[in-house]
Amino acid sequence: MRGERTKGKAAAIWLTGAACLGLLLSLQGAAWTASAPYIVSQKGREFHPNVLTIHRGDTVRIVNDDGDLLHHAYVESDTFSFDSGDQLPGSKTDVVFSVPGTFNVLCGIHPKMRLVVTVK
Repeated sequence: MRGERTKGKAAAIWLTGAACLGLLLSLQGAAWTASAPYIVSQKGREFHPNVLTIHRGDTVRIVNDDGDLLHHAYVESDTFSFDSGDQLPGSKTDVVFSVPGTFNVLCGIHPKMRLVVTVK
């Protein structure tokens, strides 16, 4: 009888360990998937935040939440370029920064708007 209880406890411990390992692997796998985008607002004719540090491959979502104003975000550099085109009010534009460096995101309509993105 005692041997059967010991076998039962061992099986329960093994199943608990297997379940914990499965949970750990699923959480670790989730960490390897793409992260949620960084959200940048354009309210008040300014980028909020106006400075970001991200990792290569991360996505920045630029949201035109500036009432009825049109915006036009772009990046021009030797290693990376991006152009959102005209962003209608309420629109969202995703930018994937695929190379390391420091980039100025500007608005083609409002020249004082500037977002500095450092990609590691």
